[in-house]
Amino acid sequence: MTVATVAPCAAGPPVPYRVVRRTADTPDTATIALEPTGPALPPFVPGQFAMVYAFGVGDIPVSVCGIDGHRLTHTIRAVGAVSAALYEVRPGAVVGVRGPFGTGWDLYSAAGRDVLIVAGGIGLAPLRPLVLAALDGPARFKNLSLLVGARTPGDLLYAREVSAWREAGARVLATVDRPGRAWNGDVGVVTALLERAAFDPDAAAAFVCGPEAMIRHTARDLLDRGLAPERIRVSLERTMHCGTGHCGHCQLGPLLLCRDGPVVPWSLVQSLLAVREL
Repeated sequence: MTVATVAPCAAGPPVPYRVVRRTADTPDTATIALEPTGPALPPFVPGQFAMVYAFGVGDIPVSVCGIDGHRLTHTIRAVGAVSAALYEVRPGAVVGVRGPFGTGWDLYSAAGRDVLIVAGGIGLAPLRPLVLAALDGPARFKNLSLLVGARTPGDLLYAREVSAWREAGARVLATVDRPGRAWNGDVGVVTALLERAAFDPDAAAAFVCGPEAMIRHTARDLLDRGLAPERIRVSLERTMHCGTGHCGHCQLGPLLLCRDGPVVPWSLVQSLLAVREL
């Protein structure tokens, strides 16, 4: 069956999508798969985001962590009223979606290079489709390394998938801040894993997402390793309200990250993030 598409209307109503699957990832994080109840939104690309609406509560920007035809997948952490409402949805519920918004990762600019993916916490969610795309076309890339950091072992996302990624050929390293008794892996910041990642700085492309402090430190260490700033792509978050560049809440210097980002080359934002905000 062919599903019709509709042009995104930023000022218009959200398009209804039905929850067809929900997976509890951690005590405060769930992944939901959505399918359109009628005409679908135009295709998304990895790195872009949607404005997802919990009817009667509000909407928030949520990165797409899975794209399968017109089916969209989002991983949501309950940190506020809207995200808590979306975290609680169950299969059969209907939410609203607008989009696609923002810029993508542009994985194919890394063709022929080593691919290094660095994720902090829930930052693995928008990087997930990038991992899947790289594993789907291994002949186009050299080594694939995924470095993941989280607060605790229980906060690591997609545990079963990560094991499958290892088996598919990705070098996956994980570290946590607070290990607990059962954890026998690495402890500490995710940048400490860079020494064991398989990449040639002269022939690599890096993709980074996580808390802003983690992004800054990761980019700094990659530069110290010899990676050119234009070959480091990061996904930045600011408070986004409209998703269309009109409200200005997500401004970073001359950039409006809902429109000019969230994915940007480090060469574009390095100096902007060096400015201390009051």
